[in-house]
Amino acid sequence: MTIAGTLRKNRPFLFFWISQGVSVAGDSFSLVALPLLILHNTGSVVQMGLLTGLTSVGSIGTGVFAGVIVDRVDRRKLMIVCDIARSLLYGLIPLLWMISPQVWLLYLVVPLGAVFGMGFQITYVTAVPNLVDKEQITAANGRLEATYAVMTIAGMTGAGLLCAALGPVTAVAIDAASFAASALGLSLIRFRPPEGEHTPAPAGTVSRREFTAGARFLWQTPLLRALTGLLSLQTFITLGLTDIFIFYLKHDLGEGDSVVGYVLAAATIGSMLAGGLVAVVRRTLGFGVTWIGAFTLCGLTIAAIGFTKNVYGVAALAVGFLFFTGLAGICSMSLRQELTPDALLGRVTSAFWTIHQAVGPLGAALLTAAVNAYSVASVCLVSGIACALIALSGIFTAVGRAGAGRPLRPTSPIEGT
Repeated sequence: MTIAGTLRKNRPFLFFWISQGVSVAGDSFSLVALPLLILHNTGSVVQMGLLTGLTSVGSIGTGVFAGVIVDRVDRRKLMIVCDIARSLLYGLIPLLWMISPQVWLLYLVVPLGAVFGMGFQITYVTAVPNLVDKEQITAANGRLEATYAVMTIAGMTGAGLLCAALGPVTAVAIDAASFAASALGLSLIRFRPPEGEHTPAPAGTVSRREFTAGARFLWQTPLLRALTGLLSLQTFITLGLTDIFIFYLKHDLGEGDSVVGYVLAAATIGSMLAGGLVAVVRRTLGFGVTWIGAFTLCGLTIAAIGFTKNVYGVAALAVGFLFFTGLAGICSMSLRQELTPDALLGRVTSAFWTIHQAVGPLGAALLTAAVNAYSVASVCLVSGIACALIALSGIFTAVGRAGAGRPLRPTSPIEGT
């Protein structure tokens, strides 16, 4: 039976697939609505960047310790707790907004939501290997990404229409409900235990070596070490681009909320295509060529966006941006899942995301401040060139040497895990 056929008959994976698709559709509402809430109430792109930066700080702070928790508790239950917490937090926004606009609440709820979001995302990465076989990981991630792209299109289209008709607050309420739906879906499945590996450590005192095991595994695996460094630089460049993109459509091109939703929804076609093609592209070209090539082309699309005055041209470039970042991102996540022992996967994922996102808030703040001082065109040009050069520098690292065969293993065993 083919990999695709096997995945279709995997009922736990199907339930996981459907429930997370619903959650992603809800997330799309907030992705459009939250920047618009800030822009409607403050009119400031700098305030948009500040919220993005604070959200990243919440994610990074959580990533420091979340991996140890993920490797020590029931992962399915942890994901359910994170979903319920986010449902309650995001539900506060429409409830209090019924009284009067509460901009300060966004700077409290959204970063706190990011704390539980980071916990969920780290656990999510560990869940996929507990649902499918190792040789199915890239295909499973691709299917999840493609489905999420479809749901994102539906969500963003709906969000644009809803924001224009009823306001962004209503769209945030939809996201709160989607987290509850995700929790319900997760309650209907069970993760299978990993084969041939030890079970998670029992609750108790965490040793220093256990706490740092994920970072040490990354360092001792040449391919993951190089990838972490390169992605740290890429995150610095790209984290604030969604805010800049929305600002460009609203401020420079003078488009309304509904058009913002349409364009962002259309852009996710790129993610859908990436999810459908990533397994074939990686198998054909190998990890290194796929990752370096995708981010190089991504840089070129970023550079061109600010010089495109036609909404359709901007949408086409946005499709390319998400296609290339999707290819690179799915390959990167699949690689970590393939190389990392299950009992260590939470800490490795936590360390990876914490390290490469550490400079993200500063990058988002600088990019939005630069747009405020100069122009979207100049900032996108510089950012795009930098993105391409960072990707091409990967040729001289272990990423450039990673072909279609099995990636490099750690140089020495990890102790204390």
